[in-house]
Formats: sequence, C-alpha cells, structure tokens
Amino acid sequence: MKQTFYIDGITCMSCVGALTEFYTQFQGVQSVAIDKETGRVELETDRLFSTTELSANLAAKYSFRANVVQSNNSASEVKAASKWKQLFPLFLIGGYVFAYSGFRWYMADIETAMLDFMGLFFLVFSFFKFLDYRGFAPSFSMYDPIAKAVPFYAKAYPFIELVMGTLFIVRALVPTLVPVLLYITLVILGATTVGVVRSLLDKKAIQCACLGTALKLPMTEATFIENAVMLAMTVYMLA
Repeated sequence: MKQTFYIDGITCMSCVGALTEFYTQFQGVQSVAIDKETGRVELETDRLFSTTELSANLAAKYSFRANVVQSNNSASEVKAASKWKQLFPLFLIGGYVFAYSGFRWYMADIETAMLDFMGLFFLVFSFFKFLDYRGFAPSFSMYDPIAKAVPFYAKAYPFIELVMGTLFIVRALVPTLVPVLLYITLVILGATTVGVVRSLLDKKAIQCACLGTALKLPMTEATFIENAVMLAMTVYMLA
C-alpha cells in the first residue's frame, strides 16, 4: 500500500536525503519518494502507519502535515513502469557512449575503445552531477563508503570525474598517466560499487547519484551493471 503526506521545511537535497534515510528505517517501509518542491512524501509500506508514528522524532526544522492517504492500487506494476521511465536517461546515455566506443573499436582497437569509453563515461556523468552540484553530495554520501567517511570527498567527486575523463581522452599527450588513471578508477568505482551492492541487498529505496540528482534516478541493478562494466574494463586494461 501507499501512504502520502506532506512535510514543511524541506529546503534542499540534504533534507530529502535525511528524511529518506529517516523513513527508510521504519519497519515495513519498502520505498520512499520525496518531492522537494511540494514537500510531498510517498511511502510504499506493508502496513498503515499512524500520523503519530510518522511525525515522531522528526527534526525540529520540519513540520508534519497530516491527511495520510492510503492507496492499494497495483503498486508493483506502477512502480515497475515508473522505474523504467526514470532509468531511460541512463540507458540512452549508455547507448551513445557504447556506440561511439564501438566505432573507435572498429577504427582502431579494443584498448582504444575501452579507454575512450572510460573518458566519455567520466565526462558525461560529471556533467550531470554539476547540474545539481549542491544536491549531489548528500545523495552520494548515503551509499558511497568513502563519501560517508570523508564528507569533502563527496563534494570533490564531480571534479574528480571531470579531471579523470579529460585525462583519459587526452591520454596520448601523457601516456604514462594511463596506469595511474586505471588504478584510481579501480579504487573510486570499487568503493561506490560496494556501497551500491549494500544498498541493493538491504533493499534501501534511495536515489542513485550516478547522474547527479537532477534526473532523480532510483537505485537499481542498472547502477551496479554500469559500475561493473567500468570495473571489468579497468581490470582488463591493467591485466
């Protein structure tokens, strides 16, 4: 079933992240969707929560607005359709990057194609993170283990991707940098993948920050596959 209510005081993506984590801890909550602009909170749950339960222990800055709405509409079908619609930008971007890399493979070799793929991957994904730079860090910190331990890392990550992507693309100028870039890729994407796997295993309904927070992508197996492809290429190149 779904429960919908409103919370005043949501001013940024940090608020969205904090409230998402807060309601995810409720036993029986399967997913949490929060609209920053309207304050609308939608929970998919196994049972009906009282307004007292939903408003208890909220931070002082938030104001709970009652009128809990219960719905038993075909949630699984709606959720599946919505998920595919939300993930469409990720698949579209991936298709473009793969198409260009395939062309490079045809024109040169597989190593060139892989390195170009990595460069484009980092550049494109950093671009989308900068669309909502302030909202990215709190969302990324919800699952990346390094970002959780070192908050500054989450703020620096879009810049790291931008630099990494640029260096992969212009690698011919400094060929000796390639092994260093590959090892850095192994570390940063390895850590992120660990966080993604933990979130999927725990069935946490959180937002994926791979394309920033402007597109509001859900955390799904597609996120794991995206990282796994990059890691497989990295290991292949290092080997």
